[in-house]
Amino acid sequence: MVKIEEFAVERWMDLYENDAKHNLAETCCASISLNELQVFSGQGTDLIDYSQKQVYGAIRGSTTLRSNIAHLYASETSEPLRAEDVLVTNGAIQANFLALYTNVGAGDHVICHYPTYQQLYSVPESLGAEVSLWRSSEENGWQLDVTELKSMIKLNTKLIILNNPQNPTGAVLHRETLQDIVDVARQHDLIIHCDEVYRPLFHSLDSRQPDNPPSILDFGYEKAISTGSMSKAFSLAGIRLGWIASRNSAMIEAFASVRHYTLISVGQLDDRVATQALASPTVNNLLERNYELARQNLDDLEAFVREFKGTVSWIRPQAGTTAFIKFSKEGHPVDDVALCEQLLEKYGVMFVPGSQCFGNGRDFKGYVRVGYVPERQAMIDGLDALRKFMRDGY
Repeated sequence: MVKIEEFAVERWMDLYENDAKHNLAETCCASISLNELQVFSGQGTDLIDYSQKQVYGAIRGSTTLRSNIAHLYASETSEPLRAEDVLVTNGAIQANFLALYTNVGAGDHVICHYPTYQQLYSVPESLGAEVSLWRSSEENGWQLDVTELKSMIKLNTKLIILNNPQNPTGAVLHRETLQDIVDVARQHDLIIHCDEVYRPLFHSLDSRQPDNPPSILDFGYEKAISTGSMSKAFSLAGIRLGWIASRNSAMIEAFASVRHYTLISVGQLDDRVATQALASPTVNNLLERNYELARQNLDDLEAFVREFKGTVSWIRPQAGTTAFIKFSKEGHPVDDVALCEQLLEKYGVMFVPGSQCFGNGRDFKGYVRVGYVPERQAMIDGLDALRKFMRDGY
């Protein structure tokens, strides 16, 4: 029997998110309806063809959808991605699972960016791999030290796992760091698996950085893969659609082979909605809406952090939808699990406790993950309730 750790963050969400009055734990940009998507598209006709027979449809995803996904990786510094380089999946969570299941086995060694979404290290562990956590540095803006990476490599190292932009911190690995990682991987013939599910929501980059940090597929490395989905930056979690992308056709074929055991095809309705969402001008209008929402809400969250400076601290996120915030008392981190439980029970505000959901109960004491891209009013009301807690209950 395969043993796998309980998925702490998803367990927490499952327990509490449906009953929270102020859900500031959600990691998707505020969701949109199909009516709203139609407005973004500028089309007057229905997005769905109700006369279409609901057969399985294209097994790997329709060619138009895969072409639209490939276009998300367009870059002036690399060759265009092709539709054949994309495999459509049931969300990024399946994309990650398929890729890890295919590439990792007993006896392998995996190096995983940390903190990150638990799936990225618990799944390799469940498959019998040894996992080393490559810890990002809060003191250095949650960045990674490539010199440390070099020292972690073993004879049986097979895979480097990255999460860019990073969940839960919202930090971004920029071109120079990614190039160094690719150089190390190429030297040792390692696969790079990069979860880029929050790409391209780069809403708050340092003015000294490029406007659009590259995907891991931008470096011409033949053993790099990227995973993504419609859930986070594109506000369509309900269609449950994600993908694996790679310039390595052999890996795409291997993933497709494993995929047959878990998924014949995504639903045709999901495929159609995603195709429209990623078409121009819809995708541009949708992303502009989400950039603006992220910036406004993040400014409100920063105002809260400043207001309670001394007890609340953070590194302001550069991208994505999540922030990692530390709560302290008299210079010591609070019990983040108790804090989240009290907030939820008495004030209706939902956060995710960092130590339980990202630190294996050991790391990130006092930290909470905040999802800051709900609807504007939801953010405003949630922060008002949080301020009341800080004044009355903290």
